[in-house]
Amino acid sequence: MKAVDNFTLERWRSLDAARVLAALAAHAKLDAAYVPATSALSTRWHATVGGQDFELLLTGPKFWDTRNAKGGGGAVDLVMHLERLSFKQASARLVGLGL
Repeated sequence: MKAVDNFTLERWRSLDAARVLAALAAHAKLDAAYVPATSALSTRWHATVGGQDFELLLTGPKFWDTRNAKGGGGAVDLVMHLERLSFKQASARLVGLGL
């Protein structure tokens, strides 16, 4: 895969994490009972990616994995975390998903 241009990187940085999760996950379910403690925009999701279960808090492009106590921001970070990929592999995955 050739280098990713800055426009694409910026777009991936601002992409809604819930949209990325929906594209990656074999199963993703919004927890309707979740009441955010800080940001009213935060949502909690239960998802299965690559055979592994996750509980994620998502706010716009940011994510927090409650079980692994790790988080980040942007589509590349989320793909790297959920699928345990390198930056280059995660970028190729996003391109393959059409994101």
